[in-house]
Amino acid sequence: MTKISSASTSLDSTMELSDKTAREIFKEIRANPSRKRFGFGERLAIVNVDPQKSYTRPDLFKTGYVTDPDQMKHINTLSQMARDKDLPVIWTHVAYMNNAADCGVWGTRTDTPDSLQNIKFGSKRTEFDDRLDINPDVDAVYTKRMPSAFFETPLNSFLRFHKIDTVVVTGGSTSGCVRATAVDSLSYGFRTIVPIETTADKHESYHFANLTDLLIKYADVVDVQEVYDWLEAFEAK
Repeated sequence: MTKISSASTSLDSTMELSDKTAREIFKEIRANPSRKRFGFGERLAIVNVDPQKSYTRPDLFKTGYVTDPDQMKHINTLSQMARDKDLPVIWTHVAYMNNAADCGVWGTRTDTPDSLQNIKFGSKRTEFDDRLDINPDVDAVYTKRMPSAFFETPLNSFLRFHKIDTVVVTGGSTSGCVRATAVDSLSYGFRTIVPIETTADKHESYHFANLTDLLIKYADVVDVQEVYDWLEAFEAK
């Protein structure tokens, strides 16, 4: 059997260590004035990822969480401002068959009433939060089964048809489906914006660690006011 020596070598770990919290690291990196942004493009879409009761109502479900108490208000305002400018608004939610046959390996780790694969079609857990203003006449609504809003949904082709070059991602969780959607958004070539007040997670460590990672690599992580200002100034060409 080959043994790896524990003796010090030139390949010793260079990983940075820190006693700072995830929130503190996020604030520090975000404050760097030299960090270049992707910026807004010509046309944006609002993609609201899984703002459904399973995740937004901790009073009903153990899987729910609240980060910013005004999250739903911000999502509604962004969505209405986009509609008013004839820009697309998309909503996604998670739901599975009664036997969870469409959940794949993602649903194999646990099997409790709160497990992912037990978010069944037609159940309260898959319903959008009652505080949300969804317009089914003009908004696109997709059911997804995996983390990214792009995975096996019409989202990419829908955005291309509407000549979108910028995707604003809201919803939850920051460390899960928001992150996965933002990474895919960048991968498909979209400028990606994540408004801080519109995202949520179960624990501040996961929330801020993933906002930091998004900020460094995949998206512009901004105050929601920046998106309000852009939408207010937008004029279709």
